[in-house]
Amino acid sequence: MRFHVRIGVLPHEHDVAQPVEVDVTVWRAPTDDTRGEVLDYRALYDAASTATRGERLLYLEDVASDVADRALATGDVERVRVAVRKPHVALGGPLDFAEVVLERTRDA
Repeated sequence: MRFHVRIGVLPHEHDVAQPVEVDVTVWRAPTDDTRGEVLDYRALYDAASTATRGERLLYLEDVASDVADRALATGDVERVRVAVRKPHVALGGPLDFAEVVLERTRDA
């Protein structure tokens, strides 16, 4: 998923929206019925969209944590992996993106 948000600690990052990519992988609780309740992917999209709507986002870690919490609250999700990437990072050398990956379980 890709969103345009104002994120970062530098002054210009508060004024200019930039792309942030969010990948969400979930593991569901096993069921006896192989045709059991399906996971509505719109709920995961909404989790990522809501987490990136903040007025002032500072850290990729905060976005990943928020998405993970929201995904774990969805249906019978037991485990989640969230990767948040910022493709345009101004550093002194070549860089494709900055990325934070977080894995969390419902019990954690």
